[in-house]
Amino acid sequence: MTCDEARIMLHALLDGELDAGHAREVEAHIASCTACAAEFAAQREMQRALADTNLRYTAPASLRNRIEASLPGPQRQQPTRRSLLRGFAMGSAVSALAASGVVAVVLRQDDQQRILSEVVSAHLRSLQAGHLIDVVSTDQHTVKPWFNGKLDVAPPVIDLTAQGFTLIGGRLDYIDARAIGAVVYKRRQHVINLFVSQTSSTEHRPPKTQTMQGFNCRRWGERGLNFWAVSDIGADELAEFVDKFEAAMKANVEG
Repeated sequence: MTCDEARIMLHALLDGELDAGHAREVEAHIASCTACAAEFAAQREMQRALADTNLRYTAPASLRNRIEASLPGPQRQQPTRRSLLRGFAMGSAVSALAASGVVAVVLRQDDQQRILSEVVSAHLRSLQAGHLIDVVSTDQHTVKPWFNGKLDVAPPVIDLTAQGFTLIGGRLDYIDARAIGAVVYKRRQHVINLFVSQTSSTEHRPPKTQTMQGFNCRRWGERGLNFWAVSDIGADELAEFVDKFEAAMKANVEG
């Protein structure tokens, strides 16, 4: 395990979110790497400091007085049985909204932003010397079998050289503390990382483009897989890459 891979998972190790296998790998790396051990110790100390700190803010009584003074006259009277029942009814409505998934949607959106940030960070790491490719090949029949046995599901590998996007290889990467496949393409001198991970959802999710740290990321879902295509090429060219990849993947399935 490299330092870059270990540092991705330090927070997850602190929070007890890693499975036993990954936890052992990270702990073994920390035991042999002073830099990562120091980083882990600093994060653990920060976690302890935050746990011991009282972050609760108590509003002053003057704020309550100003709010009450701004309410219409009847609202400042002592609560009646009817007003209490109305309050309970409103509370029940809020609870129903939460139960129907409104809160879950907000949490999922936050989670998606976090994963997008990890995807872009993985793309940046790959651009460092020696980090881009584990298996170097322009042949899809060489790249795809390389993933077999390394992941639960090997990512689809499609040669798009004729369409202007050259397959140059693949590698393993880590997103959300999980090993996933990255299939690497080039458009002129620009690198396109196509990250692929397994998901329990089999529904089709149409492509959506987001921008982070100057990189375009186009995400979609298909046949139990999540895809993220990341590059510094223009959003229109990245959309063209995704369209051609999807069309070729559909043709392979139907064929």
